[in-house]
This record gives sequence, structure tokens and C-alpha cells, in this order.
Amino acid sequence: MPLRMRLGVDDLLRCRFAISPLCQTHEALRMLRRPERHGYHRPWLRRMHAVVAGLDLTPMWLFMPPRGGYTPDFLGAPPDTPSASFADELARMRATDPGMAREEMARSLACTPGAAESPQGRRALADPARAVQELADLTERAWEALLAPDWARARALLEADIAYRASRLAEGGWQALFADLHPDLVWADRTLVHRTPHHSPAAQEVDGRGLLLVPNVFAWPEVVSGFAAPWQPTLIYPARGVGALWHEPAAAASDALVRLVGRTRAAILAGLDGPASTTTLAHRHGLAPSSVSAHLSVLRDAGLLTSRRHGYQVLYERLPLAGALLTGVVGDSVGGSDGGSDGGSDGGSDGG
Repeated sequence: MPLRMRLGVDDLLRCRFAISPLCQTHEALRMLRRPERHGYHRPWLRRMHAVVAGLDLTPMWLFMPPRGGYTPDFLGAPPDTPSASFADELARMRATDPGMAREEMARSLACTPGAAESPQGRRALADPARAVQELADLTERAWEALLAPDWARARALLEADIAYRASRLAEGGWQALFADLHPDLVWADRTLVHRTPHHSPAAQEVDGRGLLLVPNVFAWPEVVSGFAAPWQPTLIYPARGVGALWHEPAAAASDALVRLVGRTRAAILAGLDGPASTTTLAHRHGLAPSSVSAHLSVLRDAGLLTSRRHGYQVLYERLPLAGALLTGVVGDSVGGSDGGSDGGSDGGSDGG
């Protein structure tokens, strides 16, 4: 919902980023209720069509109004650690206080005429503890079916987004960080305003609790903001690079590049169209992580890649020379103009 947050010194000191597989799961489910939000995710949706058809999501839809409205916060509570596992977050969801769950469910049901009086609505409000467990069971099934197979890929993108945001903060402070976080966000006079064309921002006191920033691959094109006490004020925003998330590796590299660096290294280089970890690349190309790691080391030593550590992972990115090789810009200089040949095929074999 639109809001206006004034962040004091204590709030700025407590601002943080986090990755939440639980929030990813519920934003994915929310997206299924909003056809106009599919956009970049159509390749994923085509793969998941049969899976979605096999999931009975009716109990979840009851608390996800299709055209806006309130979704209970406990379904995707703001993470309390920078990078919690899905299992830990699900356990936290299962431990939701039934009284708080009932209040949040009642608020959500009120957004849909007749929902609170429906048999499912009355049953949930009569036994909120059971409703929490049933919703947690459904969330777990949705995670395993829809997100777990692609989590390494999604997680790498989220980590790359946080690394970029951190660099923006280091380079230009909060003004630079919020400047391109989302078009609907405005930062001025230590006040963060989330506004939309049809709603006036409501005031919210942060009161020294700080602000939690959570990138999400399924939030596009919106920002999800709010969370009342006891939750920390939170912004769930679209992660950078989501447009390329579900793209398969690029078409085969040119024969010249294959001869230069080998088929496997050329494929890795061509497919590295955004920051990615060894695990992500191994999953993407169907290779062992140890093999990918060895190829990445060679490409980095050759000046084609750069690497940086983010948390427990190392993310790799192409350098401009690699992009030039892929597009053939330096083809003439690589091939030579004297008609000669360095003759060997030993430089083009990498065992892949």
C-alpha cells in the first residue's frame, strides 16, 4: 500500500537487506492471481502450467484478494535474518500466534465481499491455529513444486541485486540507493514516499525500527510495502535483471570463439549474461560445480571474467573483452590479418 516513512538516524542505522524464500513463494502465488503481472515470467509459467494445475490453491486464494487488498503478513513475514532457509522461515510461519493470525485473516477477508461469511472463511476464523498449519502445508507444497527447482538461479539474481544496491549506497548514500529502487519511490528530507497514481500516501512512524529491503523476482512491476507491528517496516521491491531470469543460455558461441577457448568455456561465457555463481552456472549448463569452477578460473585468469564475493558465494561477471569476443567486434584481431595460423588445436580443447 502507499505510505510515507520518515527515517530518523536510528532508522537509517537499522536499515538492512534480506533474501526470503518464503516471501518469494507467496509473491509467486500472488502473481498467479494477477494476469497483468506475468510479463517477464511467461517462460517460467509455461514450464509450471501442469504443476500449477495440480495444486489446489483455493485456501490460499481466500487470503489473496485478486485486485489488491490486504494479504495476511504472517504468510510472508519479513525475514529476521539476512538469508534464512525456507525451512527456517516455514517453521517461523507455523509458530504464528493464533490470535494474531485471526486478526490478520479477518482483515484480509474483509477485502473481498462475502469471504468472511463463506464456509471456508468461517472455518478459518473459528480455528485460526488449524488454518495457519493448513496454509503452511500448502506453502511448502508450492515451494517444492514451483520455486525449489530454480532457487539457485533466483537466489544468484537476488544476491547480485543486493550487491548492486550496496555499491549504490557506498557511492552516493541513501539518495543514490533509493533513486533507482523503483519509479514509485521518492526520497527527500529523510522521508521515503511510496506513491501510486490513485492513492495518497498514508503516514507511518518507523520509530527507530529501521527499514527492511527485500528484493523479489515476482514483485514486478510493483512495490509491496507496509507490515504493521510487530513486523519491521518492509519494502519488497522488484530485483534488477528479472527480465533475463528465465532465459535459457544464449545461442551457441561462434566457431571462432569455440576454437579459441573451447566449447564448454565458450558456452559458459555466452550464457553468463548477468552475475552468477558457480552453482547457478552448473545447474544452467548441466555440469559438475567442480568442472564449472575450473573453467571459470581459466576465463578469469584470461581477463574475460571478474569475480567478487557476496556472502557465502562468489559471483562471476563478463568483462568488456568477453562481450567483444561474443559479438565478434574483435574478430579480425583475434583471427589475424596475415593469413597465417597459430596452427594448434591444443588451445581450443578444455575437456568439455
